[in-house]
Amino acid sequence: MPFADLVVGTLLYGALLGVIYGIATAGLSLIFGVLKIVNVGHGAFMMIGAYTTYWFFTLYGLNPVLSLPFSLAIGALLGLAFYYPVVRRVIDAPEMASLLATFAMGLLLQEAARMAWTSDYRGFSWEVARLEIGGVSIYASKLIAAGLALLLLLFHYVVFYRTKLGLAIRAVVQDREGALVVGINVDRIYALSFSIGIAITVASGSLLAIYNPVGINPYMGAILTLKAFVIAVMGGLGSIGGAFIAGVLFGLFENVSYVVLTGIEGVQPLVLTRFIAFTLLLVILLVRPKGLFGR
Repeated sequence: MPFADLVVGTLLYGALLGVIYGIATAGLSLIFGVLKIVNVGHGAFMMIGAYTTYWFFTLYGLNPVLSLPFSLAIGALLGLAFYYPVVRRVIDAPEMASLLATFAMGLLLQEAARMAWTSDYRGFSWEVARLEIGGVSIYASKLIAAGLALLLLLFHYVVFYRTKLGLAIRAVVQDREGALVVGINVDRIYALSFSIGIAITVASGSLLAIYNPVGINPYMGAILTLKAFVIAVMGGLGSIGGAFIAGVLFGLFENVSYVVLTGIEGVQPLVLTRFIAFTLLLVILLVRPKGLFGR
C-alpha cells in the first residue's frame, strides 16, 4: 500500500473509532456531571450492548443497526433498575461507597453474562459493501457505526439543550437546593439522568459491535472502562462535549500508535499503545489539571 494511502487509512479508521469512543464516554461524563458519581462498572454496560446486537443478529437475523433501539431501551431499564436500590443510596455518601457500588454493579453484570452465555469469545459476520475513499478500502459498517454515534450525540444535545427535561437537569447541576425551591423533583431528575447515561453507554456497546463484530465476551468491559476513564479525564470530567472530542483524539492516537508500533520488531503493539495512552494523559494533566475542556 502506498504511504499516502496508509496515512489516510490510519487516520480515517482512527477517527471513526474515536467517534464511537466519544459517545461511549459521554454516558460516563453525563452520570458524573449530574450525580457526581464515577461509574466504575461502565465497560460492563457496554458489554451488554455488544451482546444485544450479537444475539439479535444471531438468533433473529436482525440487522445490527436495528438493534440500537433495543440497546437504548435495555440500557434505560437497567439504569432505573440499578438507580433506585443502589445508586440512590450512595449519591451523598463518601466517594468510596459509590465506587464500590458501581464496581459491584459491573461485576454483577459480567458474571451474569458469563453464567448465561459462558466466557467464550463470540462474533458475527455482517455482509456489507466496501467503499473506496481516497484510495482506502473501508467497510460501510464502520461508517454506519460512526454515523449512528453522531446521531446519538445529536439526540444527547437536543435532550439537554432543547427540552424542559434538559433545562431541569442543568438546573440541578448548577444548584440542587435552588432546583428544589422552584419545584423540581431532584430525585426524579437523578433517576432519569442515570437512566439516559446508561442507555447511551449500552447503545455505544452496540455501535462498537457493529464497528468490530468480534471479541464479544463477558469480560470485555475491563479495557473499555480504562479507555473511557482516560478519555473522560482527558476531556474534562463532567464535560460531555469534551469527552466526545477527547474520544476522537484518543481514537486517532490509538490507531496511529498501533500502526507505527506494529512495524517495530519485538514490540507488543496493544500493550505499548495503552502505556503510551496513559503517558499522554499524564502529560495533558500536568499542563491542564482539569483536562482539555474541564472548567
